[in-house]
Amino acid sequence: MKKFANDFKAFIMKGNIFDMAVGVIIGGAFGKIVTSLVNDIITPLISLATGSVSLADLKAVLRPEELNEAGEVLVAEVAVKYGAFLQNIIDFLIIALSIFCVIRIMMNMQKKIDELRKKEEEAPKEPEETELSVLKEIRDKLNEK
Repeated sequence: MKKFANDFKAFIMKGNIFDMAVGVIIGGAFGKIVTSLVNDIITPLISLATGSVSLADLKAVLRPEELNEAGEVLVAEVAVKYGAFLQNIIDFLIIALSIFCVIRIMMNMQKKIDELRKKEEEAPKEPEETELSVLKEIRDKLNEK
C-alpha cells in the first residue's frame, strides 16, 4: 500500500499532471461556451426550420401519456427524444472541430520551430570572439610593427 501511495505521489507531482488539470478546467469552461452556442444561437436557427421551439423538444411519441379527469398523469408518455441527441451531436462536432483547429495550429507552429532549429544547426558557425582571441589579435598586430 505504501508503494502505491509513493507511486501516486510521484505521478501527481509530474508537470504533465498540472498541465492536464488546467486543460480539464479550461475544457469544462469551453464546454459551457459550446453548449451556450448550441442552445442560444444554433438551436433557435434550427427551430425556425423545424417549427419547434427547441431542438431538445423534438421527440417521437411511442405511447402518449394518459390523464385522468383532473388532468393528472396516470401513465407517463413513452417517447424517443431524438432532439436532445441531435443537440449533443452538434455540441460534440463543434468541440471536435475547435480542438482539431487548435491542435492543427500547434502542429504547424511546432513544424516551423523544428525547421528553424534545423536551419540553425545546419548554418555554418562563426567562431565566437572571446576576450582571449581579441587579446591575441592585438598582440599579433603589435608584433607586426
